[in-house]
Amino acid sequence: MAKSTMSITGYGGSGAPRVPREAPAAKAAAPVAATDYLGVYQAGPMERIRLVKSGVPASALDAMARSMAVSKEKLVGTLGLPRATVDRKSRENKALSPDEGSRVLGMSRLVGQVQAMVQESGRPEGFDAATWVARWLERPLPALGGQRPAELMDTPEGQALVADLVARMQSAAYA
Repeated sequence: MAKSTMSITGYGGSGAPRVPREAPAAKAAAPVAATDYLGVYQAGPMERIRLVKSGVPASALDAMARSMAVSKEKLVGTLGLPRATVDRKSRENKALSPDEGSRVLGMSRLVGQVQAMVQESGRPEGFDAATWVARWLERPLPALGGQRPAELMDTPEGQALVADLVARMQSAAYA
């Protein structure tokens, strides 16, 4: 079972549990952009929540598709987003809904996770995490019962499962 990130450290006078606060340094950090893959991956949950609530620009999908060397249509389909809505919001320079923005950040976080793994390996020269992820998502995997990871990227649970699979690949616990 995963360890909870929220722990009770004592009780205040009102009987309410005291929950540890976010470190001041984390609040002072510069905002992360949805296409800053490593930044999104390394950001804490509160920063990612702030990013979603402040609105992920629909135009981030254009930049993400370019960096992943896939069509915007393919990316939008993989994330289960309505193409017409995304195009309209992009034309009008509007933000995606929180649900839509969360899906985009999930993809960004996955690319950042792979980028971090490769950097930690000590051999990041010439490796393009975004295009590698785009290709890898299309491969049927035995660990997913023959499904392609792309088929799972339209839900938070699916994105978590895919991210866990990537982490297991790094630790050689891939099955």
